Amino acid sequence: MDVDAQPMMEEVVLVGDDLMLGPPSPVIPPEIAAHVLEGVNLCDGILRNLFLCLQINDIEPFCQEEIALYRECAEKRDKELRQRLQDSEYKLGLSMPLDLAKERATQLESETTTLERKRMEALKKGLENRKSNDNVSASIKAPATKRWFFW
Repeated sequence: MDVDAQPMMEEVVLVGDDLMLGPPSPVIPPEIAAHVLEGVNLCDGILRNLFLCLQINDIEPFCQEEIALYRECAEKRDKELRQRLQDSEYKLGLSMPLDLAKERATQLESETTTLERKRMEALKKGLENRKSNDNVSASIKAPATKRWFFW
């Protein structure tokens, strides 16, 4: 089989604008940032290498590997951060005092974008589960003083 007879694959050259495609990175509130960011690869080393490559080569076609690595790392990082944000808001909904949790939910609703709607929903689910857990514990009555046994 002749190699030249195969259809040519189109070569794609990545540019800096390709890094801006897709949803933006999530905004992490300062009050939960330490918990959410703990152990997450922030891609800073890869970004540093990309900037160094661009500084040395001055044009993007010579930095294809660095651009691709950073894009892959950033997508993975953002996905993990979104999940951690949802988990954190859920836990806050379960553990915060009810008034503060409702206030936080209202604040998130006013600030929310379609990308962060899941985070707000996670907080509300935490609140709802908390309410149902509180209702279950409140509905359990103290045992009666008399006990009936059938032998």
